[in-house]
Amino acid sequence: MSSPGVQLHIQKHHVVMDNGIVQVTLSKPDGIVTGIRYNGVDNLLEVLNKETNRGYWDLVWSAPGVKGGFDVIKGTCFEVIVQNEDQLELSFKRMWDHSLEGKYVPLNIDKRFILLRGSSGFYSYGIYEHLHGWPDFDLTETRITFKLRKDKFQYMAMADNRQRIMPFPEDRMPGRCQPLAYQEAVLLVNPKDPRLKGEVDDKYQYSCKNIDNKVHGWISFSPSVGFWQITPSDEFRSGGPFKQNLTSHVGPTTLAIFLSGHYAGQDLVPKWRGGEPWKKVFGPVYIYLNSGSTGDDPLVLWEDAKIKMATEVQSWPYLFPASEDFLKPDQRGNINGRLLVLDRTINSGPEQT
Repeated sequence: MSSPGVQLHIQKHHVVMDNGIVQVTLSKPDGIVTGIRYNGVDNLLEVLNKETNRGYWDLVWSAPGVKGGFDVIKGTCFEVIVQNEDQLELSFKRMWDHSLEGKYVPLNIDKRFILLRGSSGFYSYGIYEHLHGWPDFDLTETRITFKLRKDKFQYMAMADNRQRIMPFPEDRMPGRCQPLAYQEAVLLVNPKDPRLKGEVDDKYQYSCKNIDNKVHGWISFSPSVGFWQITPSDEFRSGGPFKQNLTSHVGPTTLAIFLSGHYAGQDLVPKWRGGEPWKKVFGPVYIYLNSGSTGDDPLVLWEDAKIKMATEVQSWPYLFPASEDFLKPDQRGNINGRLLVLDRTINSGPEQT
């Protein structure tokens, strides 16, 4: 049987994308993911959080010489870009003008969300644009954040040899932990799960090189459900293949990091000066959901997520994003060759491959 067509339900303050497998609810016109319904679970996101603190794009920016500010990106204009039985693509834009100077980063930001027929998940990408003559600024970080239900998701996986039962967020509160050298690191002294007593929790323990950071996420044992963030390409992430970035950590939180100064500092913070124009597409990334049958080993969801990740990597660059700023396969080229690097610190010869 063919899968049902994709449907869009537009409400007063929300829009709902539904393909019969997954149902994604977003606030309108903000473009915040407030709900993900899947496999009989009404919402995989943390229902105890405010709607604005569940699934969102965010950034850290500053004017030159000014301390940076954190901004959850909320759209002001909602638009349906593609709507048919095979695909939905929605746009949530926030446009900038000089009346907003100092309040918001001087960027036009267009957040896109895509749901395809038969897809057990959804895609998201963003288009950032700085027009000629707009104010100078620094962009320290931008990413997508998902905060999942702590009563469901307690097992995190990011590699075959890096997966485990995770502490609860309450385990990082006073009385259950001891602060260590910096605020992200704590010693668990009275965790809710006594098996974790004496361990250190620190989100930087789960950092990963971009080249290896293609799939990570969480598993719920009851019901057996996986929530996975798949990044099919490195082309839109800063720092190159060996740059480290955060993945998933206690929350339960899952991140898709596009640009970050972590492990590098100011050298990897883009700085716009002299009214320089700029435009960039971040993503798409894929939020993949899978499930298992009662009695099955829930860890098979990780194996399935790896298979799905490989399929997404092979499908890059995607054909379906509607924005003309995302270049399709027939608009791209390839380069092959040998790169010779002159390294004066090596005595064995002037050229090293």
